[in-house]
Amino acid sequence: MNFLTIGHRGVMGVEPENTLRSFVAAEQAGLDAIELDLHLSKDGALVVMHDPEVDRTTDGTGPIADHTLAELRALDAGRGERVPRFEEVLDVVQAPLQAEIKDVQAARALAEVILERDLVRRVEVSSFHDEAVAEVARLVPGVRTALIGSRYGLDIVDRAVAAGAATVCLNLRRLTLEIVEKARKRDLRTIGWVVNTQEQLRLVRALELDGATTDYPDIRRTGRFTA
Repeated sequence: MNFLTIGHRGVMGVEPENTLRSFVAAEQAGLDAIELDLHLSKDGALVVMHDPEVDRTTDGTGPIADHTLAELRALDAGRGERVPRFEEVLDVVQAPLQAEIKDVQAARALAEVILERDLVRRVEVSSFHDEAVAEVARLVPGVRTALIGSRYGLDIVDRAVAAGAATVCLNLRRLTLEIVEKARKRDLRTIGWVVNTQEQLRLVRALELDGATTDYPDIRRTGRFTA
């Protein structure tokens, strides 16, 4: 299997995260896939932002859920970029997407878009929440799903299998060979995050992971030559 490089919120190390500008830069850099985060606006739009609040990444304040799409679109998300809708990203870049959902409501909204636009082969759905992964798998038969783990143990593998996930995306700082081997025995693909240095990339390669999520496009180039 080819080693996958996944752009974290686009290429957030060099561009404003989760913006069209960042996603275009990731695609132009040749990354294999682009990771992004999804929330629902007050009026039910599927918008791309990581935090539940707008404070860190825009010039606004307050929870995303308290803002309408129009209000979110009026915010500056960095370098003049606007908060994008998920549908906009689909139209602007052609790369495969890994869409992280934060709750079951967002899972249902995403499932509708995947079915409507026939995106089963293009979009992998990920979440920290087992029930959100399972809900998407129920709503969209055949869609690829991934369970994300930050603070986890060996049980992450069993949880992923129970939720119907094909991939585990795991915080590299907690990843062990034992977990990788267990995932491999259960036929799960293992992605490490976040991989931004040559030392981290060497660890990913030593563990024989299937890929890495990175903030920087250079990982794509150097990853091919790091043993």
